[in-house]
Amino acid sequence: MAPKVLVSDKLSETAVQIFRDRGIDVDFMPDVGKDKEKLAEIIGQYDGLAIRSATKVTETILRHADKLKVIGRAGIGTDNIDKVEASKKGVIVMNTPFGNMITTAEHAIALMFAVARQIPEASASTHAGKWEKSKFMGVELTGKTLGVIGAGNIGGIVCDRARGLKMKVIAYDPFLGHDKAEKMGVEKVELDELLTRADFITLHVPFTEQTANILSRENLAKTKKGVRIINCARGGLVDEEALAELITSGHVAGAGFDVFKEEPATDNPLFNLPNVVCTPHLGAATTEAQENVALQVAEQMSDYLLTGAVTNALNMPSVTAEEAKVMGPWVKLADHLGAFIGQMTDEPIKAINILYDGSVATMNLDALNCSVVAGIMKRVNPDVNMVSAPVIARERGIQISTTNQDKSGAFEGYIKVTVVTAKRERSIAGTVFSDGKPRFIQIKGINIDAEVGSHMLYTTNEDVPGIIGTLGQTMGENGVNIANFTLGRAAAGGEAIALLYLDAQPPAPVLKKLEATGLFTQVKPLEFALA
Repeated sequence: MAPKVLVSDKLSETAVQIFRDRGIDVDFMPDVGKDKEKLAEIIGQYDGLAIRSATKVTETILRHADKLKVIGRAGIGTDNIDKVEASKKGVIVMNTPFGNMITTAEHAIALMFAVARQIPEASASTHAGKWEKSKFMGVELTGKTLGVIGAGNIGGIVCDRARGLKMKVIAYDPFLGHDKAEKMGVEKVELDELLTRADFITLHVPFTEQTANILSRENLAKTKKGVRIINCARGGLVDEEALAELITSGHVAGAGFDVFKEEPATDNPLFNLPNVVCTPHLGAATTEAQENVALQVAEQMSDYLLTGAVTNALNMPSVTAEEAKVMGPWVKLADHLGAFIGQMTDEPIKAINILYDGSVATMNLDALNCSVVAGIMKRVNPDVNMVSAPVIARERGIQISTTNQDKSGAFEGYIKVTVVTAKRERSIAGTVFSDGKPRFIQIKGINIDAEVGSHMLYTTNEDVPGIIGTLGQTMGENGVNIANFTLGRAAAGGEAIALLYLDAQPPAPVLKKLEATGLFTQVKPLEFALA
């Protein structure tokens, strides 16, 4: 029987025809995604669900999706999909991360022009029969300094377009190496320097714990007088109230915003301010972009349903059905190893070296490599997946090397990941026990045996008495339960580490208490996705 797909959002007829041409039974019901009760009623009939942003794939919907094998999102954002529940159900979640990059970059450039020349206000004035030529004195882009926060896929395109406009481009991106920056023709700088030098600032980063409010009141105050700020990335990256105050005071000369902290944005501090151009999240809203992502998702879903090939999956490695059963725990281990190093590394990464020893060395190393790199990159880009991660790493000039060797130690197989930066090398190794559970077995060359938990705390210290007591007492006094406690040291009296598996992550004041003891050289909370 042919697979059956439901298209519950407005995809193009060309995309729908791709399913038909591939021999897939497809129902095109572009409004049913807005009717959650109807969607829950019929979803059990389908093997695949193709959506945009209107359809909300909740736990309730998935509970009724007994046949569903794949959800395809035409676009990059998957906030409207319960990915944890989909994973539990064995449903693959795919997106199309590269289909709207040019469109979004062009919109940022368009807003930059609009703000520089006050085009919307000048247009409204002229339509009103006024001829206020002297009122709308603009500035040229040529020769100005553009500060790009986030020089990945979209930010990289903006850099290229800005250089074509003869702008001086400086970029802040923790994962942008100096060699890659040089090839892009941009100057790599730290955030504080970007804020003080840029005539225009444009944001191209995802919304994460690290990027939330990156243009805070404090950081906005560091900008040079007359700066203009563009945001086509995500709401919540800029303190909108603080920005509104700086525009009103004249410190900021203008802003162009396509995204807002709360959407739909029917009321916002930036509305009705002079030389502020606002658009209703139009970054991906071009005919070409919408068509591209629709065609891509139809092809990806068809490939999976007909051949088992997996492309741009957010919750599954790109492996064959035969490999999946054996490799599953190793893929998860690879992700955990990458996530550990990714959370520990703040400076730009130059190289990632991966060693496979013993039984794991005979597996699909490409998939395992992708899982390691995705784990590392998720710290700054939660939308990254196993397909896009190596592409992003290459674009940022990160060298990825792999070594495989015969069994050389006590374990049947293990993976060791080493990250190289300009300042240091950092390594971690792990294995999979017979119960299928990943374990950390070595950190910084120090042997350990640590179970992986959702919430963990990593500390380093000199090997002196009192460490265990201090950690235990501090956690206990603050109501944080320790599920597992692992210690290791290089030698008696030398460097030592502790890895705590906790029931909940300790609040920041608790971490500060540990730091204040003077016993620890590092106190780092870590999070791991176990689903």
